[in-house]
Amino acid sequence: MATTSAPILSTPAEHIFEDPTPAVSVTQARLSDEQLYLQYEIKRTVGEIREGRWKRIALQFPDEMLVDAPRVYERLREDLKAERWRARQSRVPAQAVEVSDSLTGLTPDDKHLNAAHSKSAVDDEDSEERLCILADTSYGACCVDEIAAEHVDAEVVVHYGRSCLSPTARLPVIYVFTSKPLDIDGAVKSFQQTYPVKDEKVCLMADIPYHHNLPAFTSRLLAEGYTNLFQPAIIHDPSSLLPNRTLPPDVQEQGADRLKAYAIFHISTPPTSLLLILSSRVRSIHILPTSPTSSNSSSTQASSSLSPSTTSLLLRRRYALLTQLTTAPILGILINTLSVSSYLSALTHCQNLIIAAGKKYHVFVVGKVNAAKMANFSEIGGWVVIGCWESSLVEEGGGGTGFWRPVVTPFELEVALMGDEERVWGGEWVGDFGTLLGRAERNGRSEGVEAGPGEVADGDGAIGDWDEQASDEDEPPEFDLRTGRYVSHSRPMGRPAKKSLAPSTSPDVHNGTASSALIPRNTQTNLATINGALSPAAEFLKSSRTWQGLGSDYKEIAYERDEDGGIRGAGMEEGRDGVARGYVVGAGEVRS
Repeated sequence: MATTSAPILSTPAEHIFEDPTPAVSVTQARLSDEQLYLQYEIKRTVGEIREGRWKRIALQFPDEMLVDAPRVYERLREDLKAERWRARQSRVPAQAVEVSDSLTGLTPDDKHLNAAHSKSAVDDEDSEERLCILADTSYGACCVDEIAAEHVDAEVVVHYGRSCLSPTARLPVIYVFTSKPLDIDGAVKSFQQTYPVKDEKVCLMADIPYHHNLPAFTSRLLAEGYTNLFQPAIIHDPSSLLPNRTLPPDVQEQGADRLKAYAIFHISTPPTSLLLILSSRVRSIHILPTSPTSSNSSSTQASSSLSPSTTSLLLRRRYALLTQLTTAPILGILINTLSVSSYLSALTHCQNLIIAAGKKYHVFVVGKVNAAKMANFSEIGGWVVIGCWESSLVEEGGGGTGFWRPVVTPFELEVALMGDEERVWGGEWVGDFGTLLGRAERNGRSEGVEAGPGEVADGDGAIGDWDEQASDEDEPPEFDLRTGRYVSHSRPMGRPAKKSLAPSTSPDVHNGTASSALIPRNTQTNLATINGALSPAAEFLKSSRTWQGLGSDYKEIAYERDEDGGIRGAGMEEGRDGVARGYVVGAGEVRS
């Protein structure tokens, strides 16, 4: 839940030289050269780089793998150099014969140009690859950091560790998931205790670093007599019913309802977004937690059941957050990715939703999200995060690190901006905004129409205008569902309405003269405007902020003027010179 007051943003003076960033604890043992070669899939990575003929490669490591980054860099560089040498040795004799044959019947000038062109092509192919380590990600480690990669003019990104597998916008990606060990015997024992019935439908899933253990784990369970097991494969599709996983054959043939007959046994604790997505799609979820151990050892795990009451508690917390946005007049759209391919379409979708609700929005790009950054904008009543399907769900931390205003996902924004009669949440939770965009297109919404200042895109894709004749008295009263209080400023931009083609002074249908009927006075004319458009942010600055900048407490500044009316400036003087321990003014010395 949101806190009642803004967090303290100042830093105590005694902490000014302390680094507040928590140190990353590296508990894993140092990998041997052979383990490093296998763990980071050096051979496959070199093969794909050579096949793609990429010359500038960015290596993206999560924080816990940065300790191995220099060794991976050196091994890749050595193997790429060896591959270039082998390719050159195997190509030179064949090219010499080919060039000599092609030069017959040509003039000496043509022979010289042909040979020069062949040599240039060979030199370009054999040029040295340039590797670069991306030490810090712009957003989340699960996403491909195309921004940092483009800063070094990279042509491809090698992403190490677990990934959300969201489609990228610009650069190709080589995924190296790495692998973590699993105690197969302990996992089988835990599975047998959880599912004593051998013909129960169970889908075996694992976090990406543990996925390579599933074939051996499935074989052991089949040997124990289980008959209805399904092991999904990894795909790049976050919008799948099982995000980034294939579906059982009967689900593909008969529809999504068949998935509710399956239980999920998940190795390693999944992210909260995945739990919320699966909670309404499967019968039950059981988790096999994995404790952090060294890379060359394993530990015994115990199964923990995620009961429906637990997931319903998570959903109730999310619903409580989004209900705070129903009466918020100004919303902030927080861009938490610049790499996911359709994030601009998701931005337009959220903008249209907010405008159609008569609210105001501001777009922010702040990099990694924290409470201190977002608390700087006190006029924002709530935030919606546009990111990958995992990072869009920003969970509040403990210890007073919670956010001052609620932070929701694009799906939760849709639910929050529905009317009280339409807002029915049956437990479904959508994390990937690609699913939302597809649903909006099926419902006939136009995502390509952008509303200008004072306009709104209606459901048919037409541009409407704000109904300046409407009054707040014409709208049903709005109440905060949490406090029960009446809210009178939830729609600062007014109610949208289509533009009328009739003239404003239409003749009265009864007597043929201009109508003299009373109309409600526009109550929005007192709001601050910028370039003719209503600006609740400027109104907040004018009326509510206690400090508006240097010089804001002086109504008028008086200047000394000469006989001609010009401003008389002060005479120029020589200032202080030197360092802080002893300033020099002219010939005298002033000690600090």
